[in-house]
Amino acid sequence: MFIKEIDYRIRLLLVITIILFCFIVFRVLYIQIFEYDKLSSLANDLWSRDLPLKADRGLILDRNGVVLADNITTTSLVLIPNQLGDKEKTSLLLSEALGVTKEEMDKHVYKESSIERVHPEGRQLSYDVADYINSLDLPGVYLVKESKRYYPYEDSLSHVLGYVGIDNQGLSGIEFEYDDVLTGEDGAIKYYSDAKGNTLDLSQIYVESKSGNNVSLTIDIKVQQSLERELDNIVDMFLPDMALALVMDPNTGEILGMSSRPNYDSNNYSDYSLEELSRNLPIWASYEPGSTFKIITTAAAIEEKVVDLEKDTFYDTGSVIVSGSRIGCWKSKGHGFQTFLQVLENSCNPGFVELGNRLGKDTLFSYLDKFGFGKKTGVDLNGESKGIVFDLDRVGDLELATTAFGQGVSVTPIQQVTAVSAVANGGNLYKPYIVSSVSDLDNDIISSNSPELISKVISEDTSLKM
Repeated sequence: MFIKEIDYRIRLLLVITIILFCFIVFRVLYIQIFEYDKLSSLANDLWSRDLPLKADRGLILDRNGVVLADNITTTSLVLIPNQLGDKEKTSLLLSEALGVTKEEMDKHVYKESSIERVHPEGRQLSYDVADYINSLDLPGVYLVKESKRYYPYEDSLSHVLGYVGIDNQGLSGIEFEYDDVLTGEDGAIKYYSDAKGNTLDLSQIYVESKSGNNVSLTIDIKVQQSLERELDNIVDMFLPDMALALVMDPNTGEILGMSSRPNYDSNNYSDYSLEELSRNLPIWASYEPGSTFKIITTAAAIEEKVVDLEKDTFYDTGSVIVSGSRIGCWKSKGHGFQTFLQVLENSCNPGFVELGNRLGKDTLFSYLDKFGFGKKTGVDLNGESKGIVFDLDRVGDLELATTAFGQGVSVTPIQQVTAVSAVANGGNLYKPYIVSSVSDLDNDIISSNSPELISKVISEDTSLKM
């Protein structure tokens, strides 16, 4: 009886052992076949380390292929704390090389991480500093390639181009508006190490970085340089608080030149105030257009046939009373009898009050809307304003009168240039634009812009007369 019981236990133990063995074999096979990729990936993540290689941003070019925003290669400092030898010595030498305190460098050297990027002290190092650090031959200290944005024309076109931060991200202008297009794909040098940071005897893998796409502008650098020179002359002569200039092809809406003062050097944007950096005046500033607005009023009056410039006359006494307010002409004694062509030639405010009355508020303000005032043009730059136009229900006789000669309304320079272009080009209001195309590294066009007609605002006959 006792022997039979022992025999039973042995057989039971054998069965259990066989079952466990089969389970282990099955589990090993399952892991090898069904979970191999997952576990291999997890193991690879534990072993692998990346030394980052920053990608170049795409170039920004003018309409003729001249480079306006380029890249220069710099180096950055990366530490692998577990590979560092004498950390005190390393921290001291690196702090001296970078010109920072040892306490600041200790934060990087003694940080418990697999890889530590020394930021911002170790970013975009000069050649001399990088060469010196390399000569120290410190274990666990690496210099990796990094790209730095470079603007060869310095402060020219600065508000349009914008600038990038230390991480190569667009922060303003074209750099910001087209950041996703210009940003490339970073690469890396992949190596393997154990938990203590010791390099494993496995092959390194080089993953090449890929530059971003190129952006071509409608800007002509020769026009831009002429524009910049004249703005500098204006500032030197008159010391204005601000100055701006905008050049547009009236037949397409392409912007050929744009600049303002104060401006800044995009290479050294950190030396300037946020106000200087953020105000692209040709699309941001609002101002009373004054007599330049009379172009729009005259075009509307001709289109609506409420005036014949050469036959209709107006007697200017030097002023006119509207709702108890006196509106004067620049010539205090007046111009006397004039044709309305002479009213335009003489920029006579009382004459334009009469044109405003002939048009009426509904008609005049409908033309303001047609010409794009009081709303953004949609130009492909960030920071555009929309100006200020009276709400129609708040327009009385005085508001109608002042609007007719360009006071009481507020426009942006790009609105005014776009509207006047429509008067000159046959009556076509085009959407202004500054990016002509986006292309890849092989110069194949990915996307492109072309003239976009918003509406026909006046007839070709009216345009020809204007």
